[in-house]
Amino acid sequence: MSIEVGNKVQGKVTGITNFGAFVELEGGKTGLVHISEVADNYVKDINDILTVGDAVTVKVMNIGDDGKIGLSIRKAVDRPDRPERKYDNKPKYNKKPANTAKPVENFEDKMSKFLKDSEDRLSTLKRQTESKRGGRGARRG
Repeated sequence: MSIEVGNKVQGKVTGITNFGAFVELEGGKTGLVHISEVADNYVKDINDILTVGDAVTVKVMNIGDDGKIGLSIRKAVDRPDRPERKYDNKPKYNKKPANTAKPVENFEDKMSKFLKDSEDRLSTLKRQTESKRGGRGARRG
């Protein structure tokens, strides 16, 4: 069987790194199984699952222009109850949102609203603190 994307092939683990395992395929070619493609669940240490010399069945996921072969062990296992997901690079939301935005205020309008609000808050705060202390400007009755 030739090495083409989508094919399942037999291989032998020849090396293990912290990010995956190298698998020798037929014809002496070598591919990489990334740690995320080793098992369906989270794999903290790949050495818990694979050792050098293990015979594995892998699915060819991609072949790069530079000849690098991407492999998957978890997708090589047939699971009729779980369909394989297809991902594309299209954005999920390609519709433009309806024009529900408020009219844009210019900078001067925003600044004048901010200054008015700020002065109101400062005067209220000043009144409250002076009346509690009995300081300057406090009303005596």
